[in-house]
Amino acid sequence: RLEMRRFGVKVSVIEPGYFNTMIANTENMEKNLFSIWEKVPEEIKASYGQNYLKEFLVTLRKRLRKCNSNLTLVTDCMEHALTSRFPRIRYSAGWDAKLLFIPLSYLPSALTDLV
Repeated sequence: RLEMRRFGVKVSVIEPGYFNTMIANTENMEKNLFSIWEKVPEEIKASYGQNYLKEFLVTLRKRLRKCNSNLTLVTDCMEHALTSRFPRIRYSAGWDAKLLFIPLSYLPSALTDLV
């Protein structure tokens, strides 16, 4: 965003939370994870442990169940950014984005890395 400013280009950052899209499709994600896991060398699998993939999938499924299906929250932000005379610098779509991404954006990078 800052790099484009010197060329007179204004950039708005849209930070959506978790939304129910094909990117967040449980079946696709699991299939991709299993495909990647099969290609990982045995020594690396051993260092992660026997139950790593199972535990990761359980956590992933829980998060994906909480995905918002109302995509108009995101498209409304896009529309405002494109049509507003004075667009905002940042847009956060979804309750999770507002509770997580906005506070994180104010913290130093070292702290956000810990979170």
